[in-house]
Amino acid sequence: MSASRIVYLNGEFLPFEEAKVPIMDRGFLFADGIYEVSAILDGHLVDNAAHLARLDRSLGEIGIRNPHDSAEWEKLQTELVRRNGVTEGLVYMQVTRGVAERDFAFPPASTAPTVMMFTQAKKVAANPLAETGARVITVEDLRWKRRDIKSVALLAQVLAKQQAVEAGVAEAWMIEDGSITEGSSSTAFIVSSDRKLVTRPLSTALLPGITRASVLRLAAEADLTIEERLISVAEAHAAAEAFYTSASAFVMPVIEIDGKAIGDGKPGQLTQRLRELYLELARAG
Repeated sequence: MSASRIVYLNGEFLPFEEAKVPIMDRGFLFADGIYEVSAILDGHLVDNAAHLARLDRSLGEIGIRNPHDSAEWEKLQTELVRRNGVTEGLVYMQVTRGVAERDFAFPPASTAPTVMMFTQAKKVAANPLAETGARVITVEDLRWKRRDIKSVALLAQVLAKQQAVEAGVAEAWMIEDGSITEGSSSTAFIVSSDRKLVTRPLSTALLPGITRASVLRLAAEADLTIEERLISVAEAHAAAEAFYTSASAFVMPVIEIDGKAIGDGKPGQLTQRLRELYLELARAG
């Protein structure tokens, strides 16, 4: 990590090496916090208003006061991106319930939340994986019941992603009661042979993906009909096309699931069109 890298912590822009969080921070002790990630493309934030709205909702769901309004957040994000000179990549935001003696119950309401942000330079538009297509495996979904909250408690997702790494693939799609919930860090989609774009409906079982919402709005431009319903593993294996979405992947074609080729084993044309449309939307931002 570069010595010139700047992070934001509790009201200050600091060199990475100087940013410290006390060991009694509840994010460290209990994973008692919320995070959010926005993409940076051409030096600008992508879908940022929706990401900040989701951050606010997640904080409200677990009773942490939002330390900033959306305008303040965006001002801080923009300044951090500028200080680090990032033109393409990610900005990560995290808010925890703050620092207090270890006790499961909430600390006093006067406890200040811990607020942290950093940037990562990363290829999100010209991602080589988007050219070749991603391979995916399915794994058991081990998570808690409030997956609509973007909690920093990500151990089940870490284990799923590690299974993917050990299998030599890019992502793991999690399965519950025979149906796909979502990826370890993404939303899962399939395209049927009759041009239906299928993804799981929103509920407490999965995160309301920001890129997901944008892609659903773009579906009509790709001449796709939307179906929000459960997807079985067998249906995913037999899909004409498949892909996943996230702030860092945008629209990522899937060419193989559990060793079974999807379509002709190459990124699907409709998926590629959706990626093009999303990139246009992101750049128009």
